[in-house]
Amino acid sequence: MVRVKKSTSARKHRKHLLKHAKGFQWGRKNKFKLAKDALRHAWTYAFRDRKAKKRTNRQLWNTHINGSVRPLGINYSRFIKALKDNKIEIDRKILSQLAEKQSEIFKKIVESVTAK
Repeated sequence: MVRVKKSTSARKHRKHLLKHAKGFQWGRKNKFKLAKDALRHAWTYAFRDRKAKKRTNRQLWNTHINGSVRPLGINYSRFIKALKDNKIEIDRKILSQLAEKQSEIFKKIVESVTAK
């Protein structure tokens, strides 16, 4: 059998991983064994937290909407149900931004939904 020497491919693999470990502290930036383990954890957390970010943002939007709707005499769940009943399809992110930055428009939306 022909002997295969991995020097080129192994160096390429190590350089690739160490490139991604740039900015890590201590030996994890330049020692392959430590960098490999640190990157495995980092990529796991990055994948997990991309999903978690979506959850926390939605919770924050719901809280903003609820806080803006309560002074107008309706609670969050009734407001969302009224939006669906009136076939108004504005997502929670946009509603939250309207409530925060353009309260007059948001107030008109709430009034048009509660009037019916």
